[in-house]
Amino acid sequence: MKPLRRADLVVLALGIAVATWLVVRVGYGQLPPLHWWLPVPLGVLAVAEALGTRTLRARLTAEREARAAAVRNDQPRQPVALVRPVEPMLVARLAVLAQASAYVGGVCGGLWAGVLAHVGPLSARAAAARSDAVAAVLGLICAAALVAAALWLESVCRVPPGDDDAGMGTRA
Repeated sequence: MKPLRRADLVVLALGIAVATWLVVRVGYGQLPPLHWWLPVPLGVLAVAEALGTRTLRARLTAEREARAAAVRNDQPRQPVALVRPVEPMLVARLAVLAQASAYVGGVCGGLWAGVLAHVGPLSARAAAARSDAVAAVLGLICAAALVAAALWLESVCRVPPGDDDAGMGTRA
């Protein structure tokens, strides 16, 4: 797998934002109200992915340290701590999840940015636009959190140089 390019996410989000702004500009009167709780699932996904990443990073670090301690011959025999191994396929699946989550966060961030680009200037004049602007800002924050958590997960899933034969920091 190739690492996710940040430029691809930015281009995707900007393209979706422009398209959404055009659609909302034309049909804003026909859209239902955007409630503040609509972007909450993105935030929940971001928190779940960040917590899972923290756990995975701790397990991978413990496994690498246990492996390094078992290889060292210069120290007297010490009992090696029991470490629950991490399945390589789990790491590969999580890397795919990270890339998919980053793209979903980019698309949703672009959608909320397009909505905010239209309702932001209108929020001073209309209460409905003010409510929609709050939802759009929360949506942008949650989408950015999802992208950040996904990029963190992707970085944790990388094999560090020296752990594999190639030694080039390829992904698991």
